[in-house]
Amino acid sequence: MKRRVLFLCTGNSARSVLAEATLRAWAGHRFEVFSAGSQPAGTVNPYALGQLAADGIATAGLRSKSWDEFATADAAPMDLVVTVCDSAAAEACPIVFGDFLRAHWGLPDPAAVEGDDDAKREAFRQAHRIVKARLQALLALPADAWDDRPALKQALDRIGFVEPDDEAANTAEAITRKPKA
Repeated sequence: MKRRVLFLCTGNSARSVLAEATLRAWAGHRFEVFSAGSQPAGTVNPYALGQLAADGIATAGLRSKSWDEFATADAAPMDLVVTVCDSAAAEACPIVFGDFLRAHWGLPDPAAVEGDDDAKREAFRQAHRIVKARLQALLALPADAWDDRPALKQALDRIGFVEPDDEAANTAEAITRKPKA
């Protein structure tokens, strides 16, 4: 059974698009993947497209869109909604309602980085490194993890803190391990 995953942020031009395209490329057979924004920019950031292309990930069909597309009565239900906005920077994250799991995997907005092209490319490279580490942790979860919603929610919340160089956090055992009381 394919799980439906929606990555949400504010503009749907960078972080959520990186996550959508990467998870689709890596596990499109396991997940149906989407992204959207609460205030969509209308276009995908060219640095996001460049980063995906540099990593060999397809960009065809990617677009900046409103999460309203996924909130209609006839929209297919989601299994998981992941917000990727940066609450640490006081960025407003979309609030969504529904019978799905929610997780927050906040990361700084690479589109907000100022500077020359090299600085912007580096910001997108770093953001994509974080996204990829978190998606690897998601993919490391055993299939039966979806059968225990409370435990899965804890694991998904822990994934939101995974960093690219945090090898221990990228193992299924570390993600699914029950916290010590």
